[in-house]
Amino acid sequence: MSALTVSDLDLYYGAAQALKKVSLTAALGKVTCVLGRNGVGKTSLMRAVAGVRPIKAGSITLNGEAIDRLAPHERARRGVAFVPQGREIFPLLTVKENLETGFAPLKRKDRTVPSEIFDLFPVLKSMLGRRGGDLSGGQQQQLAIGRALTTRPKLLILDEPTEGIQPSIIKDIGRAINLLRSRGDMAILLVEQYVEFAHELADEIAVMERGEIVLHGPKSEISEEELRRRVAV
Repeated sequence: MSALTVSDLDLYYGAAQALKKVSLTAALGKVTCVLGRNGVGKTSLMRAVAGVRPIKAGSITLNGEAIDRLAPHERARRGVAFVPQGREIFPLLTVKENLETGFAPLKRKDRTVPSEIFDLFPVLKSMLGRRGGDLSGGQQQQLAIGRALTTRPKLLILDEPTEGIQPSIIKDIGRAINLLRSRGDMAILLVEQYVEFAHELADEIAVMERGEIVLHGPKSEISEEELRRRVAV
């Protein structure tokens, strides 16, 4: 079952068209990976799904409900969690306070930090009192994903989570994504430049060029070599 269905999206920045008739699905218990060179529209697509950028045409549904006219906070209440490129944690808040900012879309009774976050990212538990700005880039990325998971998402959007991060933490993030997928109750939409990481994790792959999806299908039908050729700068 597809949790997310994106159909024929058009998105503009002024007169420039960033997305052209983009269609995509992301299923529960699956990782759908979007790849492409810089500037082809990957982040614009993620922002459109999260509600950060308005679309000109097309539709977005989550579990059968149209969400394309909803504001970002309303989409968060429906189960959309977005971890943007650059992480955007709060540097002056502690790790604990950053995690608690994920309470905003939740009912009062659900406002707890799930223990699963500390199972996925044990380093966060030992740093609850540290300021977000004092963490390394990799630790901040784990915190940003942890904050998103606090909202109990049905759709987790990760925009280049491995960017600028040391290899050991890339492995930790990959393990966490695998565990989240295995629960079967969440769709994961992953934007990546790191082809090996993407090909290893993905169930479905979509490749973008110039605002369009030019290749889309199960990983079993798309070789790592073909991906490298399509994504190489």
